[in-house]
Amino acid sequence: MNERRASGLPQGFFLLWIFLLAVWLIINSSIALPVVVTGTLVSLALSFIFIRRGDVWRIEATPRKVFHFLAYTGVFFVELVKANINMLRYVYAPRIDIRPGIVKVRVRLKSPIGRLALANSIALTPGSLVMDIDGDALFIHWLDVKTIDPDKATPMIVGPFEEHLGAVFG
Repeated sequence: MNERRASGLPQGFFLLWIFLLAVWLIINSSIALPVVVTGTLVSLALSFIFIRRGDVWRIEATPRKVFHFLAYTGVFFVELVKANINMLRYVYAPRIDIRPGIVKVRVRLKSPIGRLALANSIALTPGSLVMDIDGDALFIHWLDVKTIDPDKATPMIVGPFEEHLGAVFG
C-alpha cells in the first residue's frame, strides 16, 4: 500500500528525488541555474512517476541505511579502482593469461532493488558481467575465473557489496 508521511507524499519520494537530482547534476557537471532548475523539475516528475507506479522505490532513510549506503559507495569505488588496475595489467601484459568463464554465485538479497544494485555493481566493475538471475543465484561472466565453486566465488565477487546493500535494501 501507499504509506504516506505527514507531508502527504509517499515514503521514499524525497530520497528518490534527491538521488535523481544528484545524478542529474553529476552528469551535467554544472550547477548553473538553468541546469539546476531543469534537473529539479525532471527529477521531481520522475520521482512522482516511479513512486506512484510501484513499491520498489519506497525506501525509508534511517541513519543506519545512510551509513551503509555511504559505505557501499566507498567499497564500490575501491573495487572499481582495483578492477581497472587489474584490467590495465591484462591489456599491457606481453602475454594475455586469462581464463574467461561463467560462474554461479549465491545472493542473500531479497528485494528487487537490492538485487538490481548488486547486479549493476558487478556489471560496472570491469572484468565481470551478470548474465542471468535465477532465484538466489547470479550467473556471472568473469574475465579471469579464479574458481567455479559457488561457495568460493560468492565472497570474491558478491562479498564486497552484499553486506552494505543488504543493510540498505534488504
